[in-house]
Amino acid sequence: MSHDHSSCCGGHGDHHGHADHHTPAEGHADLSGAPEAPILVEVTRGGMVESVHRGRACIVDSDGRVLAQWGDIQAPVYPRSAVKSIQAIPLVETGALDAYELGDQELALACSSHHGEIRHTRIAEAWIKRIGLTVDDYECGAHLPTDTETAHEMIRHGETPTAFHNNCSGKHAGFLTTALHKGEPTKGYVRFDHPVQQRILGVMEQMTGQDLSQAPWGVDGCAIPTIGIPLGAIAYAMARIGDPKDLPDSRAEAVARIRRAWRSHPHLIAGKDSFDTGMMQAAGGLVLVKGGAEGVGCAVLPKQGLGIALKIDDGTPRAREVALAALIRATKVLSDEQWARAGQLIHQPVTNRNGLEVGVVRPVEG
Repeated sequence: MSHDHSSCCGGHGDHHGHADHHTPAEGHADLSGAPEAPILVEVTRGGMVESVHRGRACIVDSDGRVLAQWGDIQAPVYPRSAVKSIQAIPLVETGALDAYELGDQELALACSSHHGEIRHTRIAEAWIKRIGLTVDDYECGAHLPTDTETAHEMIRHGETPTAFHNNCSGKHAGFLTTALHKGEPTKGYVRFDHPVQQRILGVMEQMTGQDLSQAPWGVDGCAIPTIGIPLGAIAYAMARIGDPKDLPDSRAEAVARIRRAWRSHPHLIAGKDSFDTGMMQAAGGLVLVKGGAEGVGCAVLPKQGLGIALKIDDGTPRAREVALAALIRATKVLSDEQWARAGQLIHQPVTNRNGLEVGVVRPVEG
């Protein structure tokens, strides 16, 4: 753990014309002797540690100071769905959300990786109808709902999943809405060179304080670009969502609306029995959580102006959830009563076929 209050961010790129000119405190974390990816989570069985999960993590404030870190936070990672709140900023900032008289539920869904429950797909369906498009305009693909109960019900009735069931359908509805509002073609909106994605890239540059013009990029599971960004810069962006004091007024207002929707509708961000929804409900709005694929997790602590970013090297969800819960607990933002409500989010037992607890998935101390 590092407590040297070093800066996580370099210069603020202006490649896409959206960068600000705030410069975090100068300095660099001293990583000499520190492992690039220490063990963050261990899995026990009986009296022995059976498996371990390595990763990197950090807690950063809205001035860009690294308050604590584990491992190398300068190496780029693909943030995947953990940064949907940033990808939703143009939906608000361009005026598209208001132009189509959309509200907090739609905005929350735009920030979500929803589980495809009926309450999720109904919002997505009504949204696409409101903007005059159909499910065929989506370019994210389809998959069965993440929610097991809903998926089994669909299979029993012979129903075929559509793009509305895709856990990114809210985000993509936001992309389509913004394209329509700006008079841009909806076809090909997932391409790297489409104005929708270039606009998001510019926002990502400003929020992370990075010049991403030469950053590595790949194609996400839902077909949009995902950009390689240093983990520390991702945490910095999360801190700025919680405390947008240095953002231009229009962006700060957009971030405040996203934060309100995120906090007000935790059930839309993921779904029942999920870590993200459960943690936010237990926290009562003091923490905003969003996971991504391949072991990425982020959290925003608005009251403290802190951001947390985490990457589990082997991409395991069980490790991400345990480690992110431990990082949130380390900030002391929640009371003992709130942690008691979190329950299984902290203590994840390993059970055998008889349902007996034979071990536990737990964070490594220190």
